[in-house]
Amino acid sequence: MQRTTRERIADRLRGESLSATALAAAFELSTTTVIDHVEHIARSLEDTDEQLLVAPPACEDCGFDRFDDRLNEPSRCPECHSENLSPPIFRIE
Repeated sequence: MQRTTRERIADRLRGESLSATALAAAFELSTTTVIDHVEHIARSLEDTDEQLLVAPPACEDCGFDRFDDRLNEPSRCPECHSENLSPPIFRIE
């Protein structure tokens, strides 16, 4: 039986921590599509013993990590306006 893309992404996140960009490359999807899948996976885990853990994006220059949307990759830091940002990282535990 073929597993869905969401099931395969969830399986991958159970084994390692990855960014949306890394998942997009691994599954040949757009980053936006991966974010949609990750959001759906998070909702589907609500009634289980598992949870989606998100390491938020962070500014590499000033350390700011209080972004409003923890899932999306921001383009610049609201504090120092740097574009040197680490992406959010996802994992299922």
